[in-house]
Amino acid sequence: MGLEPLQEIADLLEENRQLVLYGPPGTGKTYLAKHLAAELADDTTDERVKLVQFHPSYAYEDFFEGYRPDKTDDGQVSFKLVAGPLRRLAEEAAKPGNEKKPYFLIIDEMNRANLAKVFGELYFLLEYRDDRIYLQYSPNEPFTLPDNLYIIGTMNTADRSIAMMDAAIRRRFSFIELHPQTEPVKGSLLRFLQARQLDTTPALLLDALNSAIDEWDRDLMIGPSYFMKPAAQTPAGLRRIWKYELMPLLEEHYHGQLTRAQLEERFGLDQLLGRLAAG
Repeated sequence: MGLEPLQEIADLLEENRQLVLYGPPGTGKTYLAKHLAAELADDTTDERVKLVQFHPSYAYEDFFEGYRPDKTDDGQVSFKLVAGPLRRLAEEAAKPGNEKKPYFLIIDEMNRANLAKVFGELYFLLEYRDDRIYLQYSPNEPFTLPDNLYIIGTMNTADRSIAMMDAAIRRRFSFIELHPQTEPVKGSLLRFLQARQLDTTPALLLDALNSAIDEWDRDLMIGPSYFMKPAAQTPAGLRRIWKYELMPLLEEHYHGQLTRAQLEERFGLDQLLGRLAAG
């Protein structure tokens, strides 16, 4: 990816403290989030970069703090208040001497959880970092999100739940699209292959595949990471990627709209190779 768009993302993160990278599958959202955070943290130990993945059953108690079963010394079951990843990282970032060090929490697949349920009263602190609130499980001690804690979320637009994102989250996060047909993802596969002096046919196939997907289905287009693995450089490996990764994805997207024969005619590897050869 080019330096200029990456610098813009870094500047936006510095300015707003939290952002979301969103786009179709294979566009490098998680990869970019991890490497950008590691670069900005300048921390090779990953102690200041943590990743969590949201899912439908993820809750506030998992993310911030909640009561968890515990066994006492005499073998009885009790419950203890356990800090989640956000609270632990926030406390570490707020320790004396750490104020100038950036800390990063990456939330992968952010839109797969019920965000209002997960963030709870923390919605307020995402917008007002200088204020303090009293928490539902710790009502006697004020809590604030430290200014040196940055949050990077990723969202897959092939999952339609992103369309249901509530306005509170949209207002508190900057949203940056990573799409195969726009910078900084556009052309990245070709640059990747050329820099390594590899066959550029996969880049041509990716462009042909996405061109065959209707513009109104742009959120379903395919990202370049599918073709960045060594298998994509061999005919047999490329065919496996097409058969076992891409075609099942497209079958799911177009279920009830296109038959298997129509899918093969429109998106099949042999058909796309034939169009490239003819054109």
